[in-house]
Amino acid sequence: MTTDGLITLESRFSVSQTIDRLAEVVVAAGLLVFARIDHAKGADEAGLRLRPTELLIFGHAKGGTPLMQDRQTAGIDLPLKALAWEDKADRVWLSYNDTSWLALRHGLGAASTQALDALRAGTARLASTAAGV
Repeated sequence: MTTDGLITLESRFSVSQTIDRLAEVVVAAGLLVFARIDHAKGADEAGLRLRPTELLIFGHAKGGTPLMQDRQTAGIDLPLKALAWEDKADRVWLSYNDTSWLALRHGLGAASTQALDALRAGTARLASTAAGV
């Protein structure tokens, strides 16, 4: 499912397992994991409730730098992020930004084509593997 630049895949795993799997494939692909944020834990610490929701921030300078060389504003959407979350029906989803949306948002041109193609293929493969699709 794609909505307003957001790609969402159903995961066969729990939220934590989905992010664990994504982190494993990200590292195996030679990318760096910059942060893992457990939003539900943060909500709990603030005395609030939130269904399981975890964010993984990852990337590599070789993938993102060409986009920022084209348009530095692309840096606001880099490094890449993926969000695993559980809905009201206890189904788990993995969402991430569509690279075509990033290109439109920042007006990326021909200088970014090769990097965007690589990011598009890579993020789709990583997400599918992590979600067990």
